[in-house]
Formats: sequence, C-alpha cells, structure tokens
Amino acid sequence: MPRNAGMRGSGRQILTMNSQKTFPRVFSCEYFPPKDDAARDKLYATTRELAVLKPKYFSVTYGAGGSTQAGTYEMVKWIKEQGLDAAPHISCVGATRATIVEQLQRYKTLGIKRIVALGGDLPSGMASPGEFRFAYQLVELIRKETGDWFHIEVAAYPEMHPRAANINDDLKYFRQKVAAGASAALTQYFYNPDAYVRFVYECEKLGLKLPVVPGIMPITNYKQLARFSDACGAEIPRWIRKRLEGFGDDLESLRAFGLDVTTQLCEKLLAAGAPGLHFYTMNRATPTREIWNRLGLK
Repeated sequence: MPRNAGMRGSGRQILTMNSQKTFPRVFSCEYFPPKDDAARDKLYATTRELAVLKPKYFSVTYGAGGSTQAGTYEMVKWIKEQGLDAAPHISCVGATRATIVEQLQRYKTLGIKRIVALGGDLPSGMASPGEFRFAYQLVELIRKETGDWFHIEVAAYPEMHPRAANINDDLKYFRQKVAAGASAALTQYFYNPDAYVRFVYECEKLGLKLPVVPGIMPITNYKQLARFSDACGAEIPRWIRKRLEGFGDDLESLRAFGLDVTTQLCEKLLAAGAPGLHFYTMNRATPTREIWNRLGLK
C-alpha cells in the first residue's frame, strides 16, 4: 500500500506510487489505420523512422463495431512482418461474440501476443450496443477463449471517463476490468501529472496491482487538440490553453512550446515512478521522436 510523505515546511502531503516503481518500464507508440494508399505509405515510413527508437510495440486502433477492422489487421500484419511487435485494438460495443472470437484467432495465427481491449462507442445509426456494453466483458471473453495467450491492455482515465457519473463509479469500472484479467492499463492523455498520480494512488488503495502507463499526446496543433480534448474529457490546463491560443498562426512557436510542455510532463511522470510512456503519434514520427530523444530513452 502507498505511503504519504509530508512536504517539509508545509501541511501538504505528496502521494507516492510505490506499486508502479516495481514494474519494468515499457515505451510504445500508437497509430490509427491509414485511409488510403498515400496514408499507408506515409505510415510505413513513420514506422521505419520510429522503429529506430526500439519501442516495445506499436498499437493500432479501430472504430466501434470494427468499422476499420480490416485496416487494423493489415497494418498489424505489416508491422509484424517487419520483425516488430504489434498490439491491435479490439472494441466490443456493437460487435458480436462470434466476430470477436474470429479476430482473436486471426491475431493468434499471426503470432500477436498483445491486445488493447476497449469498450468503444456505439456506431452511428446503431440503436443497440449488441452483446457487450462494457470493456470488462471483452476482457472476460478474451481470457475465456485464449487463456493467458494475450497480454491485455485496458484503458484508464486519470481525469475520469467522459461518460462516468463520478470518480467512484469510474474506479469501480476500472476495477472490474482488472478483476476480469487485464494485464496492464494505458491512460487517456492528460497534461496534469497530479491527476495521474492521484489515480494510481486510488488504485493502490483498492489493492489493484498492474502497470498504469501514461498516454502522451504531443502538442502540435491547438485546434485539433482542443477538439479531441472536448470529445474525450481530457483537460487542457488553462495556462497551456491560453499560451496556445496566443500563438495564433505562429505554428513554429506553438510546436516549440508544445514540445517543451510535453517533454517536461514526461520527465515529471518518469521521476514519479511511471512504468513507461505510450505515445499517441497521430501517425507522425517527428514529435514523438523529438520527445523520445530529449528524454534520452533507451
């Protein structure tokens, strides 16, 4: 269980993350499937550039109900053919038990050993979530069908899932995923390290023992970031938002500031004991590579 160490000269306390310091550090990168041939070729080039950094694996997303399932499979297959490790995302909302079992068998045949198991959003126009409503049900199915074959990553939300009623409910759902057989967790991106430390502390109080790897979103485009953040509930601290707004069309200064902010966030997280970093690359190599090199990751 965690211990609180008092800050000298103040009444505040620092929350520790003793559990996270016991896990090996894992650094990974995330993609979304390319939509056309040009995007695919660009992503191939991105992968070759990032592979030099030797991340543990590359994860590949796909939409609710498997809307980009074919693209996910083809990208995962290509990554594996390059001698690299890949982790396909599987979301269960809108899917059926049979289609998920089929996906699992296809990935086993490829030799894939890692899965990112998510609930996902209900596809547009679909009235019913189908056979699944929650990610823990997907984790249960994966364990039932494949035993310990897959290392299962699940999602965590240091600032609370946007659809959760409150923090306690959000922690309850996360605990269900862990109890169902999750191996590790990847967090939604965030820019407030205290939110991550507090989330880990609450997990430790619940007796949850698994790596909780911070998700990192490099800042390169303010309008895009604001849109993503509003949709997923990731807070952009006011001081960061105001600085980004102030750059206007000065993209060079915005990206330099974003690089500094994101690198400093990573430094704080690793110093606090985070068991690695998971980079949301947006299918681009340069921002992740620059942060990686600044951190001196090996």
